[in-house]
Amino acid sequence: MAGNNTNKKTTDIKKGITIFLFLLPGLALFISILIAPIAVSLYRSTFDWNGFSEGTFIGLENYKELFTNGSIKFMTALKNSMLLAFFSVFVQLPFSLLLALLLGRRPKFDRAFLSVYFMPVLISTVVIGQLWLKIYNPDYGLLNRFLIAVGLEKWTHVWVGDVKTALGSVIVPTVWQYIGYHMLLMYAGVKGVSLDLREAAMLDGATKWQVDRYIVIPIIKPIIRVSVIFAVTGSLKAYDLVRILTEGGPFQSTEVPSTLLENMLFLRNRYGMGSTISVMLIALCFAFALLITAAFREKDE
Repeated sequence: MAGNNTNKKTTDIKKGITIFLFLLPGLALFISILIAPIAVSLYRSTFDWNGFSEGTFIGLENYKELFTNGSIKFMTALKNSMLLAFFSVFVQLPFSLLLALLLGRRPKFDRAFLSVYFMPVLISTVVIGQLWLKIYNPDYGLLNRFLIAVGLEKWTHVWVGDVKTALGSVIVPTVWQYIGYHMLLMYAGVKGVSLDLREAAMLDGATKWQVDRYIVIPIIKPIIRVSVIFAVTGSLKAYDLVRILTEGGPFQSTEVPSTLLENMLFLRNRYGMGSTISVMLIALCFAFALLITAAFREKDE
């Protein structure tokens, strides 16, 4: 018996070593690409460093300045990101869910509709930004031309150049671009719902909308949770469309944490403060992911 136990332990150890060796390349890649840069950013955030000379250790002063120095406008940038997250969750995702449910009923040409709705996701964000700049152009833009054509000249505007409308002008194309992305995620879940469940509910007198509400949506709730996490964290990381449309202006009214990070790194040469902003972004994304997961879990219970 003792010999058998020894052989079993030896075999288990060999299996463990084999598993570890197979996982080692992926683990090394994960640490070098994700964990190490986060650790370096966390370390650099405790320094007053211009990126070239030797930095000066200042502890948590960068974090204190980030929230107390009004000229940095981190709270404004965070507020703008949270506003974008609000519209992403309560406008973008419901619209994506509606399209996914409609396409899940297998209408004619559903593949064609799926391709059309997903097309903005495939187009480069630079192209999307240039497209919307043409739409917003105050002289020849489609939006102002349309308002003039329907007799609403007084509504014409310098959309991305006015503090009052600039942020909304960024939110609209951002929400529009990723509707197809979330729709595709939800559509995959809707397609996975058994036809037998649908047919049984229909035989019991349920309408199509009741089937969607009481059967389909509860089944795809894990996918909806993932979409909510992606929408919120994506809003916190938003950069490209803001950079192309407004560059964070006018007067930093459309500033988001990522454009503020770029400003600190490449315009002000404050690499320590830039590292602080990146650490805060990582912490916020992680915290919101945990909160959303916990909220869905409590709702399920």
